[in-house]
Amino acid sequence: MKMDFAGTLVRAGSRFGMAHCCCNFGTLSSRQTEAARSRWKNGREGFRGQWAERFGAWPTEANGKPFEGHHIRDLWHGGNPTDWDNVLPFPKDIHQDLFGLYNQCYANEPPWTQVGPDHPYGE
Repeated sequence: MKMDFAGTLVRAGSRFGMAHCCCNFGTLSSRQTEAARSRWKNGREGFRGQWAERFGAWPTEANGKPFEGHHIRDLWHGGNPTDWDNVLPFPKDIHQDLFGLYNQCYANEPPWTQVGPDHPYGE
């Protein structure tokens, strides 16, 4: 993971390897997951309204439907349904692709369990 910081007095950066990823989170029961989904469903419009105040209008598809809210730490694995740091808007087609990638990761099989390249980022 590469992080860069540019402040008024300093520019800095670092790289570090992650030992654990989202794939290591345990799953919740179906009841707990449904409760989290209900919490998101009930709070979604309010969340989007607060998003609009903070960042501008919640993005929409070409047909006018709002983008889906993607939970970075998904609800089945304990993600907070209405945490600012856990929800990002994504178009439906990309959001569906993310489901497939998450499922591959949670299956705990390669390529997700393999070490990546030594220098994954170009300067």
